[in-house]
Amino acid sequence: MAQPAASPLPAASRERIAAIDVGSNSVRLLVAEYDPASGLSIIDELKDHPRLAAGLASTGCLDDAAMNRAIQALGRMREVCQRRGVRRISAVATAAVRDAENGPWFVRRVRQELDIPLRIIDPDTEAALSYRSVSHHFRLAGERALVADIGGGSLELIGAVDGLVELTRSLPLGAVRLTELHLPGDRADHKEIADLRSHIRRQLKRAISGREWSGATIIGSGGTFTSLGRMVQARRGIAPGDSVHGVSITTAEVEQLLEWLTSRTLEQRRQVPGLNPERADIILAGLAVTAELLDRVRGRSITVSAFGLREGLLLEMAGAEEQLAPDPLRLFREFAERCQSDRRHVEHVRHLALLLYDQLGQELGCTPAERALLEAAALLHDVGQLVSYRRHHQHSYRLIMHAERLGLAARDRALVALVSRYHRRTGPRRKHPEFAALSPADQQIVRRVSALLRVADGLDRGHTASVESLQTRLTADALTISIVPRLVGADLGLECWGASRKADVLAKLLERDVVIATAE
Repeated sequence: MAQPAASPLPAASRERIAAIDVGSNSVRLLVAEYDPASGLSIIDELKDHPRLAAGLASTGCLDDAAMNRAIQALGRMREVCQRRGVRRISAVATAAVRDAENGPWFVRRVRQELDIPLRIIDPDTEAALSYRSVSHHFRLAGERALVADIGGGSLELIGAVDGLVELTRSLPLGAVRLTELHLPGDRADHKEIADLRSHIRRQLKRAISGREWSGATIIGSGGTFTSLGRMVQARRGIAPGDSVHGVSITTAEVEQLLEWLTSRTLEQRRQVPGLNPERADIILAGLAVTAELLDRVRGRSITVSAFGLREGLLLEMAGAEEQLAPDPLRLFREFAERCQSDRRHVEHVRHLALLLYDQLGQELGCTPAERALLEAAALLHDVGQLVSYRRHHQHSYRLIMHAERLGLAARDRALVALVSRYHRRTGPRRKHPEFAALSPADQQIVRRVSALLRVADGLDRGHTASVESLQTRLTADALTISIVPRLVGADLGLECWGASRKADVLAKLLERDVVIATAE
């Protein structure tokens, strides 16, 4: 009989925490529940656009009307925290409040009127929090990465090599600030954009070595980049509901979009699919910074992170030291846990799938990258049971495609989702639109990886982890998989039957019969 998955901690033992980011353009709240077993689970969020930096570039002070709008937004967020039972709040203010002459006065007002413990953070702290969020959601080990966070008042740049931060820069290149100083009208002309780009280019040249960071993975965090991602997805014909996290955008797409939006009036920009109308007036400045940054480091593309400083604050509050004890599979395990997957089953399927990969991967023509895809799919293949058992393989595909907190690039997420979708019932078919849309090379990856996952899942048909290990033997006529029971003399008839039923894709790839048998 199948063993139940480990029970989650009772609600009373989980702590609800909240992070508030008071930025130059927007104020954002994120409420999460934390427990040591499953990590952070986001339960609510709220954002508003009081445009706190309005007028700051010319006066050096926060405008009274802007401060009042921000106070009202923060009041609504405090109410959400109270209703959600939040026990701790971390609230920080960045460039606008930091640079304003009356910034400290605004902080005191927030504390006195709303009892929110707002604090001003310096650029290094802001950069560290942003990087912490990005490193939580992307696999950056062994890579050179450059993280860019464009706010309303500043551009934060964080450069890291193999997870170690080597560069932090805070530049006055925020979207609101640049718009007020360089693009005052409703419709920018090409000369204004050219002048703005020259200004940005000079700032970047003084701040960062193009040669040193050439070829680095570039990740964009903040409203400019999520808006960029949604606009590009709309132009690619992708449904608006699809996650923007992990989307890769080419330099050519950034340049083309900037040129096209420059020819639009403010009202026309508000109608652009994927662009938040409240960001229509500052998007040109944000895209100009993006284009110049890519040019400075000779970047071919930039990857969008849907998460930023708030997530970094939550991780700091939870004491999650990602860099000290990294688990490359943690995000998958957390998502499977939230979807109430049978933990022992998916971990055991992962174990068996990797045994098959290590013994058959070379014969199948697998690459090392496919091993990582197999691990992810093994842990995630059953998440669709959260919706219903019937057709749960199809539900798994949809949940994975819309999951933002998996740390997967868009292409890898699509491959993992399809491999999970094909863990049962029929294997990959060209008549399935999602599979047909892949390149021929990616179709072969899905076939290879799903073939291994299907057999591994069949070998734990009863969710009892009865198979201890396995050995394969390949001859001219057949592949024999000999399975070893965990308990001597245990009956593995169900496991042999389950794996045999799912060996069709593997048999087709190897052009041999597949025989599953208990080891002598």
